[in-house]
Amino acid sequence: MRSLFTVGAFALTLAAIAPATAAEYKIGDITIVDPWARATPGTPRNGGAYLTIKGGASDDQLTSVESDVAKRTELHGHKNENGVMKMHRVDGVEIPASGMAMLKPGGYHIMLMKLKHALKEGESFPVTLHFANAGKVTVEVKILGVGAMGAGKDATHGGHGKMKMKMKN
Repeated sequence: MRSLFTVGAFALTLAAIAPATAAEYKIGDITIVDPWARATPGTPRNGGAYLTIKGGASDDQLTSVESDVAKRTELHGHKNENGVMKMHRVDGVEIPASGMAMLKPGGYHIMLMKLKHALKEGESFPVTLHFANAGKVTVEVKILGVGAMGAGKDATHGGHGKMKMKMKN
């Protein structure tokens, strides 16, 4: 009886410390993991959305994004200009075969410009991702707290995916 109790306690402990199941979406052999955004307090003008893309058997590219929560939705990156980090629109984010691309704060991200309403913690909204080869898929973006830095274990453990960008001329 004592060993049965020990096994049961151990199983409950493992269940308590295991990470929550990640939100995952598939398009072809590409996997999109943990789409999320930060809540926007007050009357916001802009917001951002983030996610991780796991590449499939061949290279692909995230070419555009769209969402009804904003008047304009674009892919953005950051660039160092004379010691100052500046945000800019990019034509696409490369998804290497069997690699990973992370859209995260301070890096590549989905820019939501001229939001139609505040993004409220606990709610969600759809974003459609367009890939050069895999096609398009709509994902549900979970809205986290104002200071959130990520959703799921990939975003919080500092995974470093291989990414390239193409800048719009």
